[in-house]
Amino acid sequence: MSQVNIIRFAKTMAGIFDNFAQSQANPKEFARINIVFRPLPRDIFNGPGFYSEQYYDHSPWDPYRQGIHRLTIKEKTYVMENFGFPNKERLAGAGRVPELLESIKKENLEPRCGCAMHFVESRPGHYTGNVEPGKKCIVPRDGKLTYLVSEVEVNEETWISRDRGFDPETDEPKWGSEHGPLRFARIKSFSELITEEWASRDP
Repeated sequence: MSQVNIIRFAKTMAGIFDNFAQSQANPKEFARINIVFRPLPRDIFNGPGFYSEQYYDHSPWDPYRQGIHRLTIKEKTYVMENFGFPNKERLAGAGRVPELLESIKKENLEPRCGCAMHFVESRPGHYTGNVEPGKKCIVPRDGKLTYLVSEVEVNEETWISRDRGFDPETDEPKWGSEHGPLRFARIKSFSELITEEWASRDP
């Protein structure tokens, strides 16, 4: 896969997305949420990576989900690997205040096995992603273990996502949006941070 394609995918992912219109149209069903995907300093993975966070609009310094991701390529699939890390409160808000990313220590990152997102370009400039197959991305919820099913569609203007949790033994749904996917519009791009050097990977 060419460097141009990798850069185009990374530019599409990089930004801030807001479901303001959806939350205004259906306030009882959808809270207003922001998703941030900010490029990481290249030296963390010696190649491309992202920091992500999701937070309710009224509580930007208290994200309910945070992630550190390494971008790799497998044939025609863009793989967004997922890493856990300690002291998440130290990175809260780093999506908007990138100086906070300087506290990341790569030796403290732990791979979240089974939780990588696999993206393919379903049509020009439009990418669809799913958690890697195998039902191995385990998420505790209400004292029980569930496996995550995450679906994402993203392009230059929009981000559509749906996360659900299922019982590992019965495959019964246990949590997730009862009203369908969350629908976001891009309100800021970080595409200027995506350069050829940033997107290259050390041998």
